Amino acid sequence: MNTQRVAVVTGANRGIGRAIATRLLQDGHLVAGLHRSGEVPDGVHSVIADLTDPDAVSAAFDAIRKDLGPVGILVANAGITRDGLLIRMSEEDFGDVLDTNLTGTFRCVKAAARDMMRARYGRIVLISSVVATYGGMGQVNYASAKAGLIGMARSVAREFGARGVTANVVCPGFVETAMTAELPDTVVARYRERIPAGRFAQPEEIADAVSYLASEGSGYVNGVVLNVDGGLGMGH
Repeated sequence: MNTQRVAVVTGANRGIGRAIATRLLQDGHLVAGLHRSGEVPDGVHSVIADLTDPDAVSAAFDAIRKDLGPVGILVANAGITRDGLLIRMSEEDFGDVLDTNLTGTFRCVKAAARDMMRARYGRIVLISSVVATYGGMGQVNYASAKAGLIGMARSVAREFGARGVTANVVCPGFVETAMTAELPDTVVARYRERIPAGRFAQPEEIADAVSYLASEGSGYVNGVVLNVDGGLGMGH
């Protein structure tokens, strides 16, 4: 049985992040949801912060330590999209996505690592995407940021591995969320044709993978990139 830990989930107010926060609650952890807007699931400690603001991130983690205790699990899930073809993509659209999805994650990992190093225990799970290695048309910014998370996790794994801290990556494929619900039926059908499983994932299926990587039983799993995409990205 796992020891109860303080788990921080970024972007816990919707979609995959919400499912992850709910699952970690079910696993018996004290869960803090770090988000900019919306509401987190019942039982999750809500902390409002903008990941693009270093001071806000630092203050959020200080508040979590004060209210719940030192952080033992971090799931960095929050992210934004600013899709567009490369030749039309603005510097702002590229920079905003990297600042939130990649640099924002760096800020959270750095803040949580202090507690984990002291405790000689920690589980860091970064939520990337199948496009990190598969690529995505109109997603040069998003794919670049999500690919960067793989290098980040593997570097952290090498730095902290001897102290009982693991850093792994989950790469979801297409997941049934509010975002994918807005896609035209023709686009959904085209994507499904590429997925061996023949369907999109449920958010809870991503949460299942995170639950394992966040558990005590995953202590010898470090620097792994786990695709949860129905087979879409295999070989990439």
